[in-house]
Amino acid sequence: MSAQTVLFDLPGPRARRRQRIGTVIGALLIAALVALVLWRLGSNGQLDPGRWAILFDPAAGVPQALGEALLNTLAVAAVGMVAATVLGALLAVGRLSDHAWVRGPVAAVVEFFRAVPLLVLILFCLLFLPTIGVPMTAFRALALGLTLYNMAVLAEIFRAGILSVDRGQREAAFALGMRKTQVMTLVLLPQAVRRMLPVLVAQLVVLLKDSSLGFIVGYVELLRQARSLVEFFNFQFGNIYTFQLYVAAGLIYIIVNVLLSQLAKYVEKRTRRDRRTAGSDDVELPADVQMGGGGGLVTEAGGR
Repeated sequence: MSAQTVLFDLPGPRARRRQRIGTVIGALLIAALVALVLWRLGSNGQLDPGRWAILFDPAAGVPQALGEALLNTLAVAAVGMVAATVLGALLAVGRLSDHAWVRGPVAAVVEFFRAVPLLVLILFCLLFLPTIGVPMTAFRALALGLTLYNMAVLAEIFRAGILSVDRGQREAAFALGMRKTQVMTLVLLPQAVRRMLPVLVAQLVVLLKDSSLGFIVGYVELLRQARSLVEFFNFQFGNIYTFQLYVAAGLIYIIVNVLLSQLAKYVEKRTRRDRRTAGSDDVELPADVQMGGGGGLVTEAGGR
């Protein structure tokens, strides 16, 4: 008996037939809804090729403007992703510290920045920090706000990933003579990152989308640029390109997020393949953990 049949009974012929009928009905309903939306858009002239052609007309400046805004969005998102990931990992290690005087303040920081809305953090960085002598621009305020909020979220993700690693991994590492920092950096964190990679990517996608809040502080990211183009063309030609410009901005967000997700899948697949092939390789111990002549472990201090 297979493990699948132990967990639940396989559907019989009638159940499979009902599932197929439900799938067909659901697909027909979705197709009807899409057709209705397209019909409404067509009746309002939104599917007119002339309206969409402006998105590809260099003379109108739309491709250049959206391309520059995309670069701005990717720049602030990249800074936020790197900084939030590094700080989140450090905070996760702090929350797992054996010392209460480390765990307490770190837990307070994590819970505080998780509770404060992201928009409030961005406005705080832009409006308050300059009053205490910290130079601030729209880019810095947005990047710092994204970092502060997402580092707290990523800290909890890393902490959950570290705790999900089998306890035997930690005990085996200590048995090899590794110190706490080596156990965390060489054993626990790499395995936690591989386990939590889908969740990490999901949070990074959220960070990328949250960069659209930059229009509040005047940062020219993708959404703000689309809104500026809508206002400009509405003033010049009337309200005829609004739908097309916002759809273009939305499609760019979707494409970037899909590419990020595909990159994460590729990295996850590579790490799985590396783990399968690593079993035949020799295990490389840290420089301060060597095997003694009698098979025992010798550390930096020279003890066994």
